[in-house]
Amino acid sequence: MIRLLIVDDSALMRKLLAGLFAAEGDFEVRLARNGEEALDLARAERPDVVTLDVQMPGMDGLACLDRLMIEAPCPVVMVSSVTRKGAEATLEALRLGAIDVVAKPTGAVSLEMDRLGPVIVAQVRAAAGAKLRRSLRLTEVVRHKVGRPGPAGVQGAPAPRPFRPARGRVDATSGLVLIGTSTGGPPALEAVLTQLPTDFPLPVLVAQHMPATFTGAMARRLDSLCAIEVVEVDEPMPLVAGRAYIGRGDADLLVSRRAGGLVALPAPASSKYLWHPSVDRMVDSALEHLPAEQLRGVLMTGMGRDGAEAMTRLHQLGGRTIAEAEATAVVWGMPGELVRSGGAEVVVPLDEIAPTLLQMVT
Repeated sequence: MIRLLIVDDSALMRKLLAGLFAAEGDFEVRLARNGEEALDLARAERPDVVTLDVQMPGMDGLACLDRLMIEAPCPVVMVSSVTRKGAEATLEALRLGAIDVVAKPTGAVSLEMDRLGPVIVAQVRAAAGAKLRRSLRLTEVVRHKVGRPGPAGVQGAPAPRPFRPARGRVDATSGLVLIGTSTGGPPALEAVLTQLPTDFPLPVLVAQHMPATFTGAMARRLDSLCAIEVVEVDEPMPLVAGRAYIGRGDADLLVSRRAGGLVALPAPASSKYLWHPSVDRMVDSALEHLPAEQLRGVLMTGMGRDGAEAMTRLHQLGGRTIAEAEATAVVWGMPGELVRSGGAEVVVPLDEIAPTLLQMVT
């Protein structure tokens, strides 16, 4: 049985989520109405996974998560409202150690739960088997265990973004980098993209499984940290070197050709694919416009097998591929499938992905 703790100040949401997971048959569900109750239950019962509402009165989700990751570390899936404020808070939660995020149903909540329920269950089930990063908040965990708590608000301000000198744009005729990731992806993307220099010679396209409200916030955060420019693709954009293109959530990210050259294009999510933005669809669209030899595929942490089939085909056609190693992947689903299918040219831990990519493109 998977021990699940549901934390939400809304009685309706607690009831709907509890019913959703109880119907699965392999979840043992406990409920908490606020952050204090959640901490007490987490310390006493050590759940396998927690769903945590972001906005709650008193101790909100971020404050609860901050203490939870120190006092009783476990995989946490944030349940967030689809507002800009909620999105920014959710990105902060992922920085603090949350594994994944699901959008809180809106409007006719019970009807929305019918639509979103299978996705929520899949994400929470994957998170229950996820690995927490060993280095996450390590100093504070040790301090807590020996009774010497450190200062609150553990995470310092991010380092200032490196200077971006003005330079002429280079089009994408020399190739593309295609990155796919899902559960545990935002911190992994940060680790990779912040290592790329301002003069990185190729455009970088990213398909990160995430609801639409959160991909814009993620792109803005990454742009503030990276030497390369990072944008969310919410309209057709020319593909130029030294820029990363984040696919808009709940849609797909495609490569297309216009009169001026290659563009990154948002497209309605295709029912042919389960997760969006679809990594498989992104890679397939790139293969329609560039030879495989000019493409580099990177598949990182995430549940399922999205991207494994298309990147295996890319590798077979002469493209170059990187899979994140099991040792560092929060969930070794997507990269593991690429390895098992024989489509990974190299398998490296997270901190070696950017240096390996730089070797491939220079």
